[in-house]
Amino acid sequence: MAPTDEIDTDDRGAGPADGLRGDPPGSGEPPASPLRAGGPARMPRWLPRAAVLVLALYACFQLGSWAFHQLIGLLINILIAFFVALAMEPAVGRMAARGMRRGLATFLVFLALTIATVGFVVLLGSMLAGQIVDMVEQFPKYLDSVINWVNHTFHTDLSRVEVRDSVLHSDWLQKYVQNSATGVLDVSATVLGGLFRLLTIFLFSFYFAADGPRLRRAICSVLPPVRQAEVLRAWEIAVDKTGGYLYSRGLMALISGIAHYVLLEILGVPYAPALAVWVGLVSQFIPTIGTYLAGALPMLIAFTVDPWYAVWVLGFVVVYQQFENYMLQPKLTAKTVDIHPAVAFGSVIAGTALMGAVGALIAIPAVATLQAFLGAYVKRYDVTDDPRVHGRHQPRGSAPADSA
Repeated sequence: MAPTDEIDTDDRGAGPADGLRGDPPGSGEPPASPLRAGGPARMPRWLPRAAVLVLALYACFQLGSWAFHQLIGLLINILIAFFVALAMEPAVGRMAARGMRRGLATFLVFLALTIATVGFVVLLGSMLAGQIVDMVEQFPKYLDSVINWVNHTFHTDLSRVEVRDSVLHSDWLQKYVQNSATGVLDVSATVLGGLFRLLTIFLFSFYFAADGPRLRRAICSVLPPVRQAEVLRAWEIAVDKTGGYLYSRGLMALISGIAHYVLLEILGVPYAPALAVWVGLVSQFIPTIGTYLAGALPMLIAFTVDPWYAVWVLGFVVVYQQFENYMLQPKLTAKTVDIHPAVAFGSVIAGTALMGAVGALIAIPAVATLQAFLGAYVKRYDVTDDPRVHGRHQPRGSAPADSA
């Protein structure tokens, strides 16, 4: 019995000790480790997952940036095709309203544009080829006149044979021929790339114009009814502004071509009709530098007839450009595009900085569309009848109109 009493005594003695510790019976915690007590804190469990997520997002951003830079050419081609389809929409819509299928109507419009473009290029190419042949045939005559002028002015004794031999055996001519031979492949690649780009724009613009209603239904099907009305209104505004822009440019090209044709006929410059078409189209549809490119070719052709004729052509181009900028263009633009000339000029500069010549070409209709669309959300008020609003100074001592 003694061992049993000893065990009972030990168990009873353990009770008060447990009560003093405040621990429940049978709950013995191991002592705290030194790392938890005073050592460094452990890394949170979410930190590795957050690091992996950040790295994944960065990789996705780099992949998206790389893909965007690789597809920027295709996106620009699609944007050009969209504006071409918008410009064709009025003609295709009228033909479709009379019972013709939209695909056939789009094909006929494209066929007419293709015939006009090819005819213009062939006419211009034949003109340039004829002028190049004439200049090559007349080159010995021009060279003799230059040599005679140099001999007479500087008292030298040059001959055509000496000049020809010195030019043919010169180092710069040999280097130029070598560089031209190596650059043939680059020119061929550039031409093929341009043709492929034109084909891409042609196909996308054809699909956009032929399947315009289907495209609008596809866009509206993922939007609520309120947003659908806004999308359709924006689409109509874009069609009106793009068509108005091309209409105004076409009318100004016609007026410019007729004016330059009259001048070239009076001066007796050859190929006056082709040069007039060249001046009209290039000056209107190539922004910023189109005027200088358009005037350079007639000046060159006129110079072959008489150097003073080139001066007359230059003076007429400068005077007509001022007449067009300050009198003709503001009136036509105000009726068709409804955009301020300063806004148009700024939009052309911004479009050129963003996308080059393509941006300059589509900048005005894009800004006009955006201005007309956002104008519906701007609340306008009646302007007070104040002299300062009309550009007149208010006399001193007189009370403002709204305080009377």
